[in-house]
Amino acid sequence: MVDALATKGIISPFPIQEQTIPMGLAKQDIIGQAKTGTGKTLGFGLPVLQALGTDPAPGVKALIVVPTRELCVQVAEDLVLAASNRSTQIAAIYGGKAYEGQVEQLKAGAQVVVGTPGRLLDLASQRMLSLKDVQVMVLDEADKMLDLGFLADIEKLFSQTPPTRHTMLFSATMPGPIVALARRFMNKPIHIRATDPDEGRTQANIKHVVYRAHALDKDEVIARILQAEGRGKTVIFTRTKRAAAKLVEELNDRGFNAAAVHGDLNQEQRERAMAAFKAGKKDILIATDVAARGIDVNDVTHVINHTIPDDDDTYLHRAGRTGRAGKTGIAVTFVDWDDLHKWSLINKALDMGIPEPQETYSSSPHLYTDLDIPEGTKGRLPGAGPARAREPRPAADGGRSGGQGRGGRSGGGRSTGESRPPRERARSTDVVRESGEGGGTHDGTAPTRRRRTRTRRGGTGSQGSTPPAA
Repeated sequence: MVDALATKGIISPFPIQEQTIPMGLAKQDIIGQAKTGTGKTLGFGLPVLQALGTDPAPGVKALIVVPTRELCVQVAEDLVLAASNRSTQIAAIYGGKAYEGQVEQLKAGAQVVVGTPGRLLDLASQRMLSLKDVQVMVLDEADKMLDLGFLADIEKLFSQTPPTRHTMLFSATMPGPIVALARRFMNKPIHIRATDPDEGRTQANIKHVVYRAHALDKDEVIARILQAEGRGKTVIFTRTKRAAAKLVEELNDRGFNAAAVHGDLNQEQRERAMAAFKAGKKDILIATDVAARGIDVNDVTHVINHTIPDDDDTYLHRAGRTGRAGKTGIAVTFVDWDDLHKWSLINKALDMGIPEPQETYSSSPHLYTDLDIPEGTKGRLPGAGPARAREPRPAADGGRSGGQGRGGRSGGGRSTGESRPPRERARSTDVVRESGEGGGTHDGTAPTRRRRTRTRRGGTGSQGSTPPAA
């Protein structure tokens, strides 16, 4: 395993690995707590692989449970690398993918299973996955599983494994329910904190920059930050799927090379985006918080919070996508005026010393000096061309022109400019009057509500569709 890791330049252990690997090899139950990006995966992965031996018998002997699909793929890839010189087979079991391929891996005798709780329980209930021979079980990012409501599923998985198993739990934070879970299912665990007691909760190798920004100017500010000196791979976090989809379209239009990972994409699309980002084909990844813990890329230089996270733990996990493996990084956070109270709580919890974020616009001089942006930088790359024109929304029917709201008509109702027939113009007037006055009037003609209904059905000459002659 040492030789396999050396091929990727991994030759020295991180503090969490130095403390957990010897205890893991001795089959001591462990609660490992360290900041994100400090090497927890190999901290439990190497003891697991070593315990199985160089040529383990077929069948699931080790179970590693993770909260998200992206993290499942990442952990499995790390273990495949470490076990590349052994016959050990690793299977990634998670939702959003077809069952057949995953079931085939299990039937082929995979000894290590990395999976998300839902798919693991699903396969176990169908008797396609047996956990009765599990020798070691690992919970990775346990606090995220708590946040996502997986605690009951974790308990079910524990109940299907032998009580004599070796158990390790790893997480960046350790809330009360996770500690209670550990006490219930672990045997005299040793709690390891791989942090400097004089260091705050934020990583010292990450520069934190916080701006009070206007929502309409954020895209322009981000476009300038993406042209900063030394800017490498960048992760941008949004609060909603819709915002992520909109931002990736905007940045690509400005000439940048961006991809997105969010819940509206299917699993194959998400994996393609992640693979392109890791391979360097895309250097900007826009993500919602669901994907945050699966982004384990060592050369991310910048993290940008397009919208402020909901709490301090989420802030730490977002910022932890940069400054990994001992490298330095920059975390930029935009705070809307309405979210100043959220920032106040985060600032206090993390003791960041930034009580009042500086008001910042794309033209602010301090933006350029704070983040090493060349003077004169604009919001579009030189080769991007002119801004893409927004196409008008298609007309709802033949008589409405795009761009007008309900209850109004554009001045040129028909693109060719010809006038409407008298009956059609009268019907349009009645519909507008109904919208403006609430409908239901009766002026000696047929009711406008009925007339409007018939208009929708496309009848232009039906009985009662025109007012009688005066």
